[in-house]
Amino acid sequence: MNDILSKLATEVDKLSDEKAAAPAPVKKTDDKVVPEEKAPSFMEQLLLDNPIEFPSVGDTVIGTVLEVSSSEIYLDLGPFGTGLVLGKEIKDGMGSGKLKLGDKVSATVTDLENEEGYIELSIREASYEKAWEDIEKKRDAGDKVKTKVISANKGGLLIEINGIAGFLPVSQLSSKNYPRVEDGDKNKILNLLKKLVGKELEVCVLDIDREAEKLIASEKAAQSDRDKETISNFRVGDVISGEISGVVDFGAFVKFSPLNEDGQINDREKVEGLVHISELAWQLIENPRTIVKVGDKVEAKIIGIDNDKISLSIRALQADPWSEATKKYKVGDVVTGKVHKINHFGAFVYLDNDIHGLAHISEMLDTHPGKNINDLIKTGEDYSWKILSIEPREHRMGLTLISDKEKPAKEVKEKKAKKPARIATQSVAGGEKVEPQNDTEEKQKYTEKSEKPAEKKVKKAKKEKKETEVKE
Repeated sequence: MNDILSKLATEVDKLSDEKAAAPAPVKKTDDKVVPEEKAPSFMEQLLLDNPIEFPSVGDTVIGTVLEVSSSEIYLDLGPFGTGLVLGKEIKDGMGSGKLKLGDKVSATVTDLENEEGYIELSIREASYEKAWEDIEKKRDAGDKVKTKVISANKGGLLIEINGIAGFLPVSQLSSKNYPRVEDGDKNKILNLLKKLVGKELEVCVLDIDREAEKLIASEKAAQSDRDKETISNFRVGDVISGEISGVVDFGAFVKFSPLNEDGQINDREKVEGLVHISELAWQLIENPRTIVKVGDKVEAKIIGIDNDKISLSIRALQADPWSEATKKYKVGDVVTGKVHKINHFGAFVYLDNDIHGLAHISEMLDTHPGKNINDLIKTGEDYSWKILSIEPREHRMGLTLISDKEKPAKEVKEKKAKKPARIATQSVAGGEKVEPQNDTEEKQKYTEKSEKPAEKKVKKAKKEKKETEVKE
C-alpha cells in the first residue's frame, strides 16, 4: 500500500512540475486580463474523491499484526503508519485467543504519537464495550458461561467474564460447592471457598450494571436445569438413602443419588434435599446438631418437590408415638411432666421421651392468680399437670399446672413426708423465738433460753416454795 502511494505521489509531482513550467492561461474580460481558475491537481482530486480522516484518541481502528511478543504487539495501520499495543492493553476480554502474524484486530487509539513515533493502541479497551454487550445478551438469553475463579473472600468468589470482573455470592453456589459449616464460622467458610480458586465453574449472569461495572453471577442457576432433570427421576413418597452434607439451625441437608436403569447408584448425578428441623424426629428439637452430624448415613422420605428443591423427612420413617398417646393418657389425668421450655405464651412439658404438651400461660395464671410464670415453674424441673385435651393427629396436648390442693391425697402426703422439720420464727418480748415443729423437748429448751432473767428468778422461787411445802 505504501509503495503504491509513493509511486502515485511521484507521478503527481511530475505532472505538477510540467504544469508549473507552462504559462497560466488567461482570458480577457472588458479589456481586463483575468487568470483562469486553476483546476485541482491529480492528488487533490484523488483526496477529494477518497477523503482520509486521520483517527483521534478514542477512535477504534483495524490493524494487521506485524509482530507479537508477551509484552507488546505491532500493528500495520495502513496510511496511518504503525501502531503499538503495550502490557495490559494487549488483553482481549472477549477471549479471541492468542494473536498471530497476519491477524486482523480492532484497537482503540490511546495516543496519536509516543516518544518513538508510534500510535499507541489498546486492544483491551476496544473489546470492553463489545464485552458488555455480549454479557447482556448472555444474561437475557440465560446462557451458561464458563469462568475461572480468581480469588475468594468471606462473601463469595471473584470471577471474570469477557475480561470483566464479577462476583459469585456464596448463596449462589451449587449444592456441590456450597460450604457447609456446622457452626457457621466465617473463617472456616473462607478456607473452603479458597479451595475453589483456580477452578473453572459454569455460571449464569444474574445482574449487570455497566456504569457501576457490576456483574453478579450464579452457579446455582446454571445447575438448575441439570438438577431438574435429575430430580425428575424422583417422586413424592420415594425413600432415599443419603449422607448428611450440612447441618444448620433450621435443619439438615442430605445428598443422595438416583438409580441407573440397572438399579445401580449414579454418583455423578447427586442432588441435595433439606430435612427441616421439624422433620428430623418426633420430639421437640432446639438444635439439629444434637440429632445428626455431617457424614451420617440416613434414610429419608421425599415429602415435597418444588422445581429443583426437594423436601425430606426422617421422622416419617419412624413410628409415630402419638398413635398410642390416647391409650397411655386420658383427659383429666394428673401426670408428672418436666418443663422443657418456657416462652411468652406458656411452657412446653414432656410427659415422656416423645409425648409433650403445652401449658398455656392463661391456664396457669387463672389457677394461680397474681403469680408470674417464672415464679411458678422452672425449666428442667418436674411438676404435676392436669391433661385438658389430647389431639393425636395434630400432635397436641393441653395441660395446666395444678396446686397441692388439687393433687391426689397420696401425692401430697408423700410430699410432706419428704420435707425436713422446719424451724418457725416468731417474735417474742425481748427478741426472737425459734420453735421447731413436732419436737416438745426441743421446744422447751428454746422457750427457756428466750425467757428474761426476772422471769427465771420468779419461776425458781415458786419451785423452791413448792418443794418446801411438799417436804413439810
